[in-house]
Amino acid sequence: MKAVVLLSGGLDSSTVLYQAKADGCHCYALSFDYQQRHQRELEAAKAIALSAGVIQHQVINFDLGLWGGSALTDQQLEVPRDRDPSEMANSIPITYVPARNTIFLSFALAYAEALEAERVYMGANALDYSGYPDCRPDYIQAMQEVFKLGTKQGREGNPIKIITPLLDLKKTEIIELGNQLNVPWEKTWSCYQGGEKACGVCDACQLRLKAFQALGLTDPISYQESNE
Repeated sequence: MKAVVLLSGGLDSSTVLYQAKADGCHCYALSFDYQQRHQRELEAAKAIALSAGVIQHQVINFDLGLWGGSALTDQQLEVPRDRDPSEMANSIPITYVPARNTIFLSFALAYAEALEAERVYMGANALDYSGYPDCRPDYIQAMQEVFKLGTKQGREGNPIKIITPLLDLKKTEIIELGNQLNVPWEKTWSCYQGGEKACGVCDACQLRLKAFQALGLTDPISYQESNE
């Protein structure tokens, strides 16, 4: 069974790649250089793809910075710092990139159909942190209908399935699953900033650190701040 796996190099997508392998899939990883602030994640994606032994790893290049609209693509906007998880959940944050997952899933769908793959794996998570609109169950369901109606494969009765193993898991549960799958956390990258070390204070770092701490574990990556 062939599967395209959306791979950012972060904790979630890396776990999903290892889950796809555990499910018996022949994996083709797909990453994106969209001129994001945190280009460092692409190094992590390459390392994770190599460690997982994917058949092929594609990195697609385009520039969402041309439009901005997000702190991840517009250097003039500040990435939120030191926010409490309850504060993160109050509204969709400025780190949301307009239509990003729709763009990513469209590329994944084209790649998967060209490969005659059966599945597209995605690390969407609807519980922990900001409730991005394109990480919610109703969005995934709608995109599944697009996969069915917008492809030859789908119209012929064999639609490519969107698989979201982490959709209803807490961040601590994702780490526990990753530990069972032997995900090499030291190769992953979650930080929204672009330094050599993770900042430790953006939303992604905060949630990652708190989850490891809640499990009594040490996050193996290096942080700028002294809150590991």
